[in-house]
Parts: sequence; structure tokens; C-alpha cells
Amino acid sequence: MFVRTERLFLRPGWPEDLDDLLETFREDAFQRTVAVSAMPRTREAARAYLDRPRDPRFPHFFMYRRGTQGAKLVGGVGLGPHGDEVEVGYWIAAAFRGQGYALEALRAVVEQARTLGHRRLVAKHFTDNDASVRVLEAAGFHDTGDAHLRYSAGRGEEALAHVYAIDLERRRWPHMESPDEMLSA
Repeated sequence: MFVRTERLFLRPGWPEDLDDLLETFREDAFQRTVAVSAMPRTREAARAYLDRPRDPRFPHFFMYRRGTQGAKLVGGVGLGPHGDEVEVGYWIAAAFRGQGYALEALRAVVEQARTLGHRRLVAKHFTDNDASVRVLEAAGFHDTGDAHLRYSAGRGEEALAHVYAIDLERRRWPHMESPDEMLSA
């Protein structure tokens, strides 16, 4: 499964991605923002990460910025089962944060989730990650009011995480509503 956005090409990981992934995954600042488990830092672990089987209902994409000098790894985004819910997660390499790539990719994956028949997505962010709040809200997610401790291998401990959600059956993007849709919501 492949998705093309204005600036990005979202695609599954390939063996050729190994060096790009290792460069990014070895950054301590990156590891700290990973929610549940640390990303692989060795060549063998990264190869196993790329080779693991994927459920087609829960795709994971690597974000590559398209450009005249070739593609550059920007981050990753994907869906995964989390209990009875479908969780979306994403990461951005430190050099590309603050440039709108997370929002661009997240919107594309939300649309992909809708196409796959998912009705609701949740996303969790650590309370010290204000950038994720801005990205999630801009993508149409809302704060559910729920928060709980969640283990972070990158931090080596649990940290408080807020839960955001988006109802995929209700509407597309808040800024795309017609006046009639707003009245019926």
C-alpha cells in the first residue's frame, strides 16, 4: 500500500531503508518520544523490524520527502490494534520536526483508515509533547479527557499520556465542512 501527499511518499519499509532507519533510530531525542517500545538501534534489530509481518488492516508507512535530489526519510506513521481500539502513531526525525510533515502524513493515514473501514481512531501523546497536541487537533482529533500512565522504553519509565480520538464516520476535516454539515453535527 502506497500513499502520495503533496510533499511525501508514504510506503512500507524496504531493506534499502536500513541505513536511514538506523541513523534516525539512534537519536536519543527520537527514542524519548517513542510511546511504547524503543525502536531498534542495531542493524540486526532494524532488519527484523523491517521484515516483521504486517496486517493489511493496520498499515505502517515510512514517510519520505520527495525532492529533486532523491527521497529523504522524514518519519513513520501507522495504525495498530490497541485493545478494542485502533491506534494511530507517528514519529518525525529531529531534523524534520516543525515543518508540517506529521500533519500531512497523519491526514493521509486518517483517510486510509476510513477507506479500510475503521470507524474511530485513538492517538496517545505524552503530556510533555505539546507539538503532538497541535498536530492531532489540526488533524481533527479531540481530547477525550482520558489520561493514563503509559510505559516508554525510550524514557525507561511510565509517563502520563493523554488520549485523543477522531470519529471517522462523522466528518472529514473540520475546515472542510459545509454549512449544512455544521448544522446537522
